[in-house]
Amino acid sequence: MGGSSNTTTSGGKDKDKGGKDSPAAFMEGDRVLAYHGPLLYEAKVQKTENREDEWRYFVHYLGWNKNWDEWVASDRLLKLSEDNVRKQQELQKNQTVDKTIKSGRSAQHNPKGSNAEPKADKEDTKVLVKGKKRKNQLGAEEKERRSSESPLMSQFPLTLKKQLVDDWEFVTQLGKLVKLPRSPSVDDILKKYLEHRVKKDNKISDSYAEITRGLRCYFDKALPAMLLYKKEQKQYKDEIKGDFSPSTIYGAEHLLRLFVKLPELLASVNMEEDALNKLQQKLLDILKFLQRNQGSFFLSAYDSDSKGADGVKNK
Repeated sequence: MGGSSNTTTSGGKDKDKGGKDSPAAFMEGDRVLAYHGPLLYEAKVQKTENREDEWRYFVHYLGWNKNWDEWVASDRLLKLSEDNVRKQQELQKNQTVDKTIKSGRSAQHNPKGSNAEPKADKEDTKVLVKGKKRKNQLGAEEKERRSSESPLMSQFPLTLKKQLVDDWEFVTQLGKLVKLPRSPSVDDILKKYLEHRVKKDNKISDSYAEITRGLRCYFDKALPAMLLYKKEQKQYKDEIKGDFSPSTIYGAEHLLRLFVKLPELLASVNMEEDALNKLQQKLLDILKFLQRNQGSFFLSAYDSDSKGADGVKNK
């Protein structure tokens, strides 16, 4: 997600500056659209507070890690309406066009021309396989910039964002879980993607093969550390035993969560920015493959969690 935006919006700004006795424009539990950088994201108001005669709202961006939760003023919020959803889509479209134009300009001024691309392919595949960190760690601001400007963030398909929101609601609000093992599994999906690339390119691409191997490795390591909600921890311990890898048990629902984390993870890797962008474009291609197969890869409903996080059967 991008940095904070000061964009003035028609959410409730005037209403919120009427003193302590004035009602808040949004209430706890309200679903809203919130500016984060130049884009709008669906969010939920979790707390409200009147500070110095101005209402502020603590929001959670639906489908995103709670580390993104923050206090915002009303000028960052819009009511969740059809008109504002269209505005959200238009902003995303404009962001995509703008980055395409910038990318074209960069290519025109690249003195190395096409000779630099093979090196970039080797660079981007190494990153996912080895996960190499920069020797001189990037500053926090640079990491934030890289993460917010990632093509994976700016071009994340809207239907998959909705999938993330539904996923979050099923698990955290309704107490339901993805039934395991999943079919197709993450491993199956990545194999299907490689088959798709072979048909499209009429050849086996080493770079795409390396990237899918790296994604599988990332997924297996990241799942228990950052891709599970608290209510899913016991299920993981029950299902992943012996030599089984998470990528053979879990499916598209959890793979999609990894794509949300990737911009942050890749912001620290040892790569030139152009090479990093090329890698992210290839990852975006995998994301669009998920979108095209959304109906067959993702569950439309989850199973009821018959046991709580402590293993005690719920009544």
